[in-house]
Amino acid sequence: MTDREAACSCGQLRLGCRGEPVLISMCHCLECQRRTGSVFGVQAWFASAQVDPARGLAKQFVRQADSGRRVIFSFCPECGGTVFWTAALRPDLIAIAVGAFADPNFGKPGHSLWESRKHPWTGSIGGPDMKRLA
Repeated sequence: MTDREAACSCGQLRLGCRGEPVLISMCHCLECQRRTGSVFGVQAWFASAQVDPARGLAKQFVRQADSGRRVIFSFCPECGGTVFWTAALRPDLIAIAVGAFADPNFGKPGHSLWESRKHPWTGSIGGPDMKRLA
């Protein structure tokens, strides 16, 4: 079993998990673009039982997703880095920002969401084996 730790930029907020993610996805929605400051977000979804309780202080931001459901983001109040979140659509899973693992060998996304909001030049990133979810 694989043990991993995700952390914010300053290291104050940390989250450990065990095993492989249920799925890794790439989201092109405008809110993920704003949250990451990039043109998409990449997240690893783990079953709640695979994730240890967060260590450090976390502040939460709740927003309504484009789907109309709630998403609760947990971020560091010191550096502002979003480390993990939960979505009403999948209450049994916890999403962890892949970048928070700081591991260049972390698996690649197998799913792509909100492609209608995708920047055209990112087309080659997903590759032909990417499953389109939106």
